[in-house]
Amino acid sequence: MAGIDDALAGLDGLERLDVVEHVARFDDVHTALTAALSSIDKV
Repeated sequence: MAGIDDALAGLDGLERLDVVEHVARFDDVHTALTAALSSIDKV
């Protein structure tokens, strides 16, 4: 599913960021996953 794959791509390169930046990245991915999953019609 493209929306989910796109959301998870937000975790790419996480290992290169300072740990303090992880929370914001996780929040962005969580928001994107929530939107992608809520758009699925009873799959």
